[in-house]
Amino acid sequence: MQREKRALAIWLAGMALVLPLAVQDADAARLKDVVNIEGVRDNPLTGFGLVVGLNGTGDSSTSFTTQSMRMMLERMGINIEQGVKVKNVAAVIVTSTLPPFARQGSTVDVTLSSLGDAKSLQGGTLVMTPLKGADGRIYAVAQGAVSVGGFAAQGGGQNVQKNHPTVARIAGGAIIEREVDFRLNGESALQLGLRNPDFTTANRVVSAINAQMGDPLAQARDSGTVDVKIPPTYAKRVVEFVSRLENLQVEPDQAARIVVNERTGTIVMGDNVRVSTVALSHGSLSIRVTENPKVSQPAPMSDGKTVVTPQTNVNVKEQEARLVEMEQGVTLGDLVKGLNGVGVTPRDLIAILQAIKAAGALQADLEIL
Repeated sequence: MQREKRALAIWLAGMALVLPLAVQDADAARLKDVVNIEGVRDNPLTGFGLVVGLNGTGDSSTSFTTQSMRMMLERMGINIEQGVKVKNVAAVIVTSTLPPFARQGSTVDVTLSSLGDAKSLQGGTLVMTPLKGADGRIYAVAQGAVSVGGFAAQGGGQNVQKNHPTVARIAGGAIIEREVDFRLNGESALQLGLRNPDFTTANRVVSAINAQMGDPLAQARDSGTVDVKIPPTYAKRVVEFVSRLENLQVEPDQAARIVVNERTGTIVMGDNVRVSTVALSHGSLSIRVTENPKVSQPAPMSDGKTVVTPQTNVNVKEQEARLVEMEQGVTLGDLVKGLNGVGVTPRDLIAILQAIKAAGALQADLEIL
């Protein structure tokens, strides 16, 4: 019995040491999810192309489609009459993303978006299309059969559509032809850009890196940038150095903020939202006006005229207002619990938050989308 009690005491002591660490790590994130390395980023690519082989669902009367098709055929040595219309061809904008360190010969996915009045891109094939970067240079060439995640069908008076048949993708549809010249080896320092600039988070990043490397290599330039020196031992092994950094655990700090979307009634609050002492009263007033006009028909063979008599019904409903007092420093949970006790709807809650912010009692940023 004594042995079992001793084992239980040891287990409880072990859990007492492990649980605080687990709770602390629950709010931490990997450094790779908090910062971006300057220079290591995606680059957008864009091009204009033609999708052929459509089953009569292509562009019907767009001039740029006909002009592009005529120019393409002329390069193949085929001359066609000006103004010809072919419904099996659609003009599309082709977009893609050039990932960092992409090499010649590797492939990337492309997205095709109809530019004219095509009904569907289903069954079509994209003709060879150069994709250019922001500097106007060609970095990839796209071509291949398109994949549409929907369909559309219509008859004389009804049509059926699923998803967007005028947007399509080609998996691995573009081949990289030009590389972006950027090499990590040989760099003497790295610049880490915080995705959400914050002085506290920047300081925590610096502390985590210096503690991990055992040397003051990191220094915060401002709330959004941390400079990291690459030690001489990693001069030719920068990838290994970055791998050690990006797996560090950092707890990002967040400013108190409430984000409100009035169109959908969505409200997102941070955990650090605080409310000062305030008393609020909220009552909803709804007015409904309906029109039911009545038609008065004259008797047969009489000289009377048809008269329309307006009839308006107005209903006014006002909910009973209740006064709620909130004390200094109430938390998010207290705020939601108190407002739910009043029975407010999400849209009422938006109006209440705006009023509390205007009164200077809301200790958080209120962002309305």
